[in-house]
Amino acid sequence: MAIKEFRLPDPGEGLVEADIVTWRVAVGDEIKINDILVEIETSKSLVELPSPFHGTVTGLLVSEGDTVDVGVPIIAIDDGTDAPTTPTPAAPAGGAEENGERVANLVGYGAKPGDTRRRPRKNAAGEAALVETHEQVNSTFATDGPVSRRADHREPLQSAPAQPQGGPLPGPGPAAPETVPPSSGAVLAKPPVRKLARDLGVDLGTLTGTGTGGVITRTDVESAAQGTSAPTDGSIEAAPVGAAEDRRVPIKGVRKATAAAMVQSAFTAPHVTVWVEADVTATMDLVQTIRQRRDFADVKVSPLLIVAKAVLIALRRNPALNSSWDEAAQEIVIKGGVNLGIAAATPRGLIVPNIKNADRLSLLELAQAFGTLVSLARSGKTPPADLARGSFTITNIGVFGVDGGLPILNPGEAGILAIGQIARKPWVIGTGADERIEPRWVTTVAVSFDHRLADGQQGSTFLADVAQILSDPGLALVLS
Repeated sequence: MAIKEFRLPDPGEGLVEADIVTWRVAVGDEIKINDILVEIETSKSLVELPSPFHGTVTGLLVSEGDTVDVGVPIIAIDDGTDAPTTPTPAAPAGGAEENGERVANLVGYGAKPGDTRRRPRKNAAGEAALVETHEQVNSTFATDGPVSRRADHREPLQSAPAQPQGGPLPGPGPAAPETVPPSSGAVLAKPPVRKLARDLGVDLGTLTGTGTGGVITRTDVESAAQGTSAPTDGSIEAAPVGAAEDRRVPIKGVRKATAAAMVQSAFTAPHVTVWVEADVTATMDLVQTIRQRRDFADVKVSPLLIVAKAVLIALRRNPALNSSWDEAAQEIVIKGGVNLGIAAATPRGLIVPNIKNADRLSLLELAQAFGTLVSLARSGKTPPADLARGSFTITNIGVFGVDGGLPILNPGEAGILAIGQIARKPWVIGTGADERIEPRWVTTVAVSFDHRLADGQQGSTFLADVAQILSDPGLALVLS
């Protein structure tokens, strides 16, 4: 049989490692080309990896929860051919030498220069679990007989039973107290429960499942994280007396990437923030009018859509807020289009996917792009390309019930606009004898910008344009 090894490919955008989240196949499964093998998590998104081979899965070389470098073998597949394959020697970075010429490697399939190691998982005692190296796996596949990676299918260490030696053993003593033997089989838990366990630092191998058939439930994991045991008789156990124990969450994935980006931005770009209160009653009326239109029946229309359109118009009038700082070339790069980022809070953390060339879209096309962006972000399927090359960001902090804030720039961007909650407030309208106080829809709009790229006048003018359009959307015809 010929064993093909599938190496972790480059997920794109310069990422060098990924976490194994969920295997979609098991040893012995028959698969076809483009069948989904595994779901991985990068610092930006969840990605499904399809199979480049057809055949039978003979080995999963890494486990769920492992962090694996790009180029490391993760699965072995028997393609059914008779000719055995010879492991390809590691190629130097940039390609291999063939007949004196340099040959480029496929993305993710060449071994990286230097030592690549897989981080071992740790058990409850804090000791690294034993992991077979991929060289050991290859030697196992080289045997003549059928091979299984399951522990209960391995050949015994001796072919015949050992002959008894020495005198007879003493008679049995009193029976030991009955204990539940530790499970040596696979852990029974659904992928969401496995992810919860990783986030809470709970070793599933130490738990006894209370679900049907011994399946480990969310309650089992949460109870273990709190140092309690889950009730099995349907009753609710009282919380232990005293202070709750601390719990530790690994810094990885989106949270790790967000933290690094925010630290880099806060200590690289000199931030300036200005804000203004705006009467957005006319915007709220416009939203209701648009919702009644037949061509907008299949898309969600919210005040954020009008805010985005106002931002795009204001950026056209104030291009300094749509630029970047090129330190190496000592140049300011004025962007030719607006890749509009929308900050999205997801179960995996904060991500900022962006709509490419949003300034070229009609209001309907912008609404459709918003729908796609939100759907992908909530499902964790945002492509890495959608998270790169943003030029300006909007963050809607009003959905959390706050009035305003001082947002931090995304690295490489000149500005970020925060929109607070839209609430009914007393507002002075009219002038002279017609001046009066009425309840109006009011919000606070703030913009943070890189003072290297824009000065106070440019940042303030941009914000004033946005506020004016939200107060009177008809001005968009004049200002655009």
